[in-house]
Amino acid sequence: MSVRFGIAVFPGTWSDRDCAHAVELAGAEAVPLWHADRDLKGSDVVILPGGFAYGDYLRAGAIARFAPLMEAVQEHAQAGGLVLGICNGFQVLCEAGLLPGALLLNENLRFVCRQLNLVTDGETLSIPAKHGEGRYYAPEEMLDRIEANGQVAYRYAPGQNPNGSVRDIAGVRNEAGNVLGLMPHPEHAVDPLTGSTDGLRVFESMVRFAA
Repeated sequence: MSVRFGIAVFPGTWSDRDCAHAVELAGAEAVPLWHADRDLKGSDVVILPGGFAYGDYLRAGAIARFAPLMEAVQEHAQAGGLVLGICNGFQVLCEAGLLPGALLLNENLRFVCRQLNLVTDGETLSIPAKHGEGRYYAPEEMLDRIEANGQVAYRYAPGQNPNGSVRDIAGVRNEAGNVLGLMPHPEHAVDPLTGSTDGLRVFESMVRFAA
């Protein structure tokens, strides 16, 4: 039986189909999850994709965290289920308290869209970033705790921090390690035509972990 990825769809989500394509390339099954439902459809992994959930009114992710679907995602995460938040999904996870810290407006107050290098576990991945509120922030005490617990999953390569994120943090995981969020878009780096297939490794690793 293949691993099943449920992909959340909020009003304003735009990267759900790209995530589904990446999931299928990684050898897993993708099913859509509507924001107004609490049914995760037997998903082993839940993805909160990029976009502008509920128009990002108030601030990015602030309304989406109250969606009925997020109640089920909270329960899934608390039971040890895997959750991946990409860009807007990362913002939603921070707003929901499933990940530490917050995502603020980019330091230069401009939308960023560029190919970047991310460093993780000694590897460098070439993945695009596309966001206006991607500056990761947490108080110093929390940052020290995150670092000590090994919760920093991705960092921007030296000199490539596009938004002013503290300590070059591009992605973090929760203490248990089953919830992960990152600002760049691995689903947009799965085909040689886009210039990189490094993003596929993110999905393949989650398939292996879930299996």
